[in-house]
Amino acid sequence: MNASMTLKTGSKPWYKEPWPWILMAGPGLVIVAGIITTWIAVVSADGLVSDDYYKQGLTVNQRLQRDHQATQLGLHADVMRAGLNLRLLITAKDSAVLPDAITLRLAHPTIDGRDQLVEMKSEGAGFYGGVLSANVDGRWHVTLEDPAGQWRLQGVWHADLEEPFRLDAKAD
Repeated sequence: MNASMTLKTGSKPWYKEPWPWILMAGPGLVIVAGIITTWIAVVSADGLVSDDYYKQGLTVNQRLQRDHQATQLGLHADVMRAGLNLRLLITAKDSAVLPDAITLRLAHPTIDGRDQLVEMKSEGAGFYGGVLSANVDGRWHVTLEDPAGQWRLQGVWHADLEEPFRLDAKAD
């Protein structure tokens, strides 16, 4: 027998060498990461996708009509906050009749569970008051609607800012 073909007395079996394990660690980590990613995708719900997106698409013209109505009435609202208390000042043309209560919807852009619906009661002279159910910070989409669904005002509010913000009719 050749001397080169004989087994060296000091060699170890492959599974006791570090290099095969180091080379297998990369693909092994990728497999574990893929399993974890699949588990997260299955367990977590995507709250941003609506189940009835087709029906919502059909109502776009109805929603735009509400924006046009707010423009015709000359509606503007200034929103002020002190802690959890909200106060609105709504201005309109002389012919507009303001309701006794208005709905203010705060929608968080990314977290569906933080959305709030605030019932604003009339205090007279265009002022409305209401109370938030939880503290808000960051960026929010705000929609102000009359109870009959005839008009709406929309805007983006940065709740961390101290000064009031204005909601205008978006009739493009």
